[in-house]
Amino acid sequence: MKKKFLLRYFFVLFIIAQKTILTSFSQNLTKYVNPFIGTDFTGHTYPGATTPFGMVQVGPDNGTDGWKFCSGYHTDSKSIMGFSHTHLSGTGVSEMGDILFMPVIGDVELKVGDKSESYKSSFSNDSEIASPGYYKVFLQDYDITAEMTATLRAAMHRYTYPEHTKAGVVIDLEHGIGDKTTESYLRVIDSQTIVGMRRSSGFIRDHRYYFCARFSKPFSKVVSLEDEILSNEKYILGKNTKFLLQFSTTDKEAVIIKVGLSTAHEKGAIKNLDKEIPGWIFEEVKLEAENTWNSYLGRIEIESFNESQKISFYTSLYHTLLMPNLISDLDGSYSGWDHKLHKSEDGNMYTNFSLWDTYRALHPFLSIMYPENNSHFVKSMLERHKQVGLLPTNEYGMCETWCMIGNHAVPVIVDAFLKGNKSFDAELAYNAVKHAQTHDHNKSDWTNYNRYGYFPFDKSSVESVSRTLESVYDDYCVAMMAKALNKNEDYNSFMKRASNYKNIYHPGSMLVRGRNSKGEWRTPFDPFALTSEAGGGDFTEGNAWQWTWHVQHDVDGLIDLFGTKDKFVQKLDTFFATNVTDLPGQDLVPDVTGLIGGYSQGNEPSHHVAYLYTLADRPDRTAEIVREVFDRFYLAKRDGLCGNDDCGQMSAWYLFSAMGFYPIDPVSGEYVLGAPQAHRISLKLPNGTFTMRANKLSVKNKYVETVRLNGKKTNLKTLKYNDIKNGGLLEFDMTNRAL
Repeated sequence: MKKKFLLRYFFVLFIIAQKTILTSFSQNLTKYVNPFIGTDFTGHTYPGATTPFGMVQVGPDNGTDGWKFCSGYHTDSKSIMGFSHTHLSGTGVSEMGDILFMPVIGDVELKVGDKSESYKSSFSNDSEIASPGYYKVFLQDYDITAEMTATLRAAMHRYTYPEHTKAGVVIDLEHGIGDKTTESYLRVIDSQTIVGMRRSSGFIRDHRYYFCARFSKPFSKVVSLEDEILSNEKYILGKNTKFLLQFSTTDKEAVIIKVGLSTAHEKGAIKNLDKEIPGWIFEEVKLEAENTWNSYLGRIEIESFNESQKISFYTSLYHTLLMPNLISDLDGSYSGWDHKLHKSEDGNMYTNFSLWDTYRALHPFLSIMYPENNSHFVKSMLERHKQVGLLPTNEYGMCETWCMIGNHAVPVIVDAFLKGNKSFDAELAYNAVKHAQTHDHNKSDWTNYNRYGYFPFDKSSVESVSRTLESVYDDYCVAMMAKALNKNEDYNSFMKRASNYKNIYHPGSMLVRGRNSKGEWRTPFDPFALTSEAGGGDFTEGNAWQWTWHVQHDVDGLIDLFGTKDKFVQKLDTFFATNVTDLPGQDLVPDVTGLIGGYSQGNEPSHHVAYLYTLADRPDRTAEIVREVFDRFYLAKRDGLCGNDDCGQMSAWYLFSAMGFYPIDPVSGEYVLGAPQAHRISLKLPNGTFTMRANKLSVKNKYVETVRLNGKKTNLKTLKYNDIKNGGLLEFDMTNRAL
């Protein structure tokens, strides 16, 4: 026993030494990532262990119901239910939380529907440690230290127990974040191996995960809700949903559990586990996860104001790499939209596309920094179209939720195509985006749209103005792809529809406003009233003031509606200056947070608005607003995000803005210049290094005096994609004067 301990001790020392050697040659950037940022207030992030875009997100759940616990974790809660293997990052709806494990001591009473009351444990935030690919916490009620790490498709738990004859692990297949189990089972393979499945329904109407778990020490018995099952029996436990596996432990004994997942079948979970975690050394798997994260984080280097800003930056980068998520096994198998078994044409299938959020900045960011990953995402969307004839709009767990509006797989696909991505068939892609904009579905009634030139509120029910504005942008995107493919008739048709935003602009109020099928304006009309689908109204998570600026593809045309740039700027100034601390409808639309006047940094429709000033010849105002957003709404602490991170969109806004430019129109291949917020940022790209340098940047020097690209002064308001992808130097000379 002593010999084994010494061997393990020296192996751990070897792993640590190896890690030290590796990080001496390449900077360990994971130390600047704080996964707890956004776990307080309404950030809705989670602190669990995962890898970039992985299937597994293993971590703590301390709540499952309501707005507060969309990710399953919130800093305010001081008890832990257990550690589940799937989580969503920064969303506005509770979901996932599949296959929950909880280490315990003693005989735990298993009850249906008790929300872990019989086995949860108190904990302190002070005992928590989280870094990319790793999570640790001390469970006070059981004197157990719980640690976990992850690979793409598997998790490793390490539970350090006190001495006890009835140490154990609860496996709760009833547990879920906001959903309900509809079917589950567990099967004992041998005294150290179990397999099982959880199927559930909620916001995701139907999804399932199979799993295989291997224990480093034999369990002596398995207790279900109804009876005790001997560990050496091969036994299927029907639809029972909670289980207790027990064994004896010595003091400070560490028990390792490896868990593999699959959406396809048991065999997939077993193969995924055995291939990705063949051994039992926790530090080895943790180091592999850390190295994977460093390979992604290391593509960007930043010289910042201070360590706090560096933490905010790399944590934002980390958050942009959490979703979408892999669902295919090592052999490409996965469960599809039709709930049938498929094998991915690409070898990698992904789900969890929050496209209403992420088309704006996340996917444009990925298309620059991680084009190979973005290619997989686009091909996943197109594979789905081939299967069921639809592109995703707001898809989680391979189920379309129809939660949000627009067809924003369209700009993501078109953006990839226009940036020269040749990994997918262009004709297939064009047919898919055209189909999305011409065939009716839950949120797109094209008959009325074509007839009236907008969605009338008496024909199209809720969100009529927002749906019109979102559809207008998607029309423009299809037109751009049609033009590139020389489909001139389609180009003209979709460009005509792309001007439909003008039909809902009300000249008297100088705001967008709902109209009925007779052309009559919505009356009464409160431009500050927040509405969304749940409560009715013409807007999606916003009001008339916030949505008026939502013309991403034709800012010049929008300015013309106001008459002059001066009037446009005056209206923008009013928007940012109006004191609206209590907006009507706020209780029904909790997403609208992070207010500067009427502007909401916490919700996506506002994200491009500060950059409109630059296009209206007032870049000084862009600089002022961007600086205020950075100072107030992105802080290196648990409540440091002012709103839902929304699968990385909030974080992508930060990354672009820190570099000094932003994609108002993501498919245009141009980025509107703003004001950089770091001294230097270097992007390591396939064709070279692109560096942004902000000379004399300081707290006072927040305005841009001159801009140079590769040494040449430019008066342009935008930066082109081609200027970035081939490498180069973008320099901002900063000043304390608004020019």
